Amino acid sequence: MGDTPTGDRHSFSDISLDPAEPFDFDEEPEVIEVAEAPGRKWRRADVAIMLGYLLFAFILYSGQWLNFTSGYLWNSASDQNLWEWFFDVTARNVVNLDNPLSSNLQNYPLSVNMMANTAMLGLGIPLTPITLLFGPTVTWAIALTGGLAGSAAAWYWVFSRHLVPLRAAAAIGGAFCGFAPSMVSHGNAHPNFVAWFLLPFIVLKLIQLAQGLRPVRNGVVLGLLTAYQIFLGEEPLLITGVTFLIFGLAYALSKPREILVMIRPFATGCGVGAAVALVITAFPLWWQFFGPESYQAIEHGPVGNDTAAFTRFATQSIAGDAKAAADVSMNRTEENAFFGWPLIVFMVVLTIWLWRDRFARSMAIAMYAMAWLSMGVQIIVAHEETGIAGPWKWFNELPLLESVLESRFAMGCVPLIGALLAVATHRVFALGPGTREVPLRLLWIGAILAVLLPIAPTKLIVKDRPPTPQFFADGTWKSYVSGGTVVTVPLPSGGESEPLHWQMDAKLGFAMPEGYFVGPNGPDDKRGRYGAIQRPTSILLDQIKQTGSAPPIDDTMRAQAVDDLKYWNADVLVLIPRQNEFAFRSTVDLLLNRQGQFVNGVWIWDTRDLTP
Repeated sequence: MGDTPTGDRHSFSDISLDPAEPFDFDEEPEVIEVAEAPGRKWRRADVAIMLGYLLFAFILYSGQWLNFTSGYLWNSASDQNLWEWFFDVTARNVVNLDNPLSSNLQNYPLSVNMMANTAMLGLGIPLTPITLLFGPTVTWAIALTGGLAGSAAAWYWVFSRHLVPLRAAAAIGGAFCGFAPSMVSHGNAHPNFVAWFLLPFIVLKLIQLAQGLRPVRNGVVLGLLTAYQIFLGEEPLLITGVTFLIFGLAYALSKPREILVMIRPFATGCGVGAAVALVITAFPLWWQFFGPESYQAIEHGPVGNDTAAFTRFATQSIAGDAKAAADVSMNRTEENAFFGWPLIVFMVVLTIWLWRDRFARSMAIAMYAMAWLSMGVQIIVAHEETGIAGPWKWFNELPLLESVLESRFAMGCVPLIGALLAVATHRVFALGPGTREVPLRLLWIGAILAVLLPIAPTKLIVKDRPPTPQFFADGTWKSYVSGGTVVTVPLPSGGESEPLHWQMDAKLGFAMPEGYFVGPNGPDDKRGRYGAIQRPTSILLDQIKQTGSAPPIDDTMRAQAVDDLKYWNADVLVLIPRQNEFAFRSTVDLLLNRQGQFVNGVWIWDTRDLTP
């Protein structure tokens, strides 16, 4: 990258970077008094590295970028429809000066709590002009592409300015942080889990506070960064916080006499940061946890990582095996470990090599601790229950932690691995000139390629989504909606998210009952659940979807259907040609005592006379 090791010193490591004092692997590195890193000028290498990250991210998502009309990230399941809906509704709320924290376009007549649904207002609001001009699919592509590339660039920036002076070493670390297997896995469906571009700077400010550097100023910056991260993704912030806590404890406890010196500036800065963040986020957080359609926690059951998940390769990696990955993961978007056995072995070797270095040792301890934490309530080895309790057994009922998928804590390992790769690479390249220099560097580059190439990501799969029925696309629906809702048959849900896409193609001109979101389990039950509390008619239609058979209909069921339509304020029911179409159509005919009409590619039942 045009860099050679220089005399620059990083700001938060005990590792000496002075080439005048080459590394002695038999002695503990000299401890450097940490100080704020000197400014480092932009160079063409910085621009080239960051553009390289962006180009690589674009290649991964090229299928989406080249087909905004009908391209759909196949492994996102229903989530692309949901996230596009979030971005589209946010833009509408901004333009209409409506409350961006809520929407009743789903779950009518109730609402969807947007803050409690990770709607990513931190991107949705500033990207409103893009959404309005080009559509929510473009915003979705920008969020994912920019999330991966931006995360890599942010970690590179912090590494190159505060950890290692060798840009090539920082570039390797940054690339891993942005394009690690778990990041790419979430990159199929979860833009909130790939937008980590603020987290490196939050970590940097915490370290600078521990160093006693300008606690008030850095505290204010920390508060602003934290507040914005809350509007990008709270769970990544929580995972990063737990990771830093373990790292900080390991670092401080290695020299307990320094703890007292750190406490005052760190507490001052964090207090200032908390105050600043609270001023900005107090009302949105209140809305999230106590506002309309809020919930307190959502249970997922035990979803810790099997130990085999660490050594296997992710689905969308060069060495990936989809069947082997699926065997030890929830789905394609939750492959939260999958570092591959070569990198696992390499990390063990690096840990042993760098153990005498305080900073590297602390990162390694945090890395192993986060991996352990991600294993859940019981250690599972290749599907075999060991009976050994995992640490999650004691943490899963704590506030905030109770809703987290514990396997995601393995993502806390990603920046630690990236940092260790950067530090180790700099160590090798910082060796003094001699006969060993070139062969050793070449050997190191070969080792890096050997452990990282198998987990390098492949292009994300994009397929054509089903076209929107002309009934919605050309505005025919307007003739049948008079201020009420459109009820699709069956009703929208996590497994039936296409109606959200139809609603967006209809310019969000109507509301729908039920839908795909997270909300409370009931009016007096604040446990979270996916989707709405179903009405009896909705349950009946879902049964047809599952069985393919039309049930017998009686007068009680007809009366219940009318009650449900009144509750939903339904103007029209819509059924597209689909599997079990006859069973759906005959059932609705019997429930409403009227025949459906085939209009512009769909079956409809005008119910305005039933719901005056």
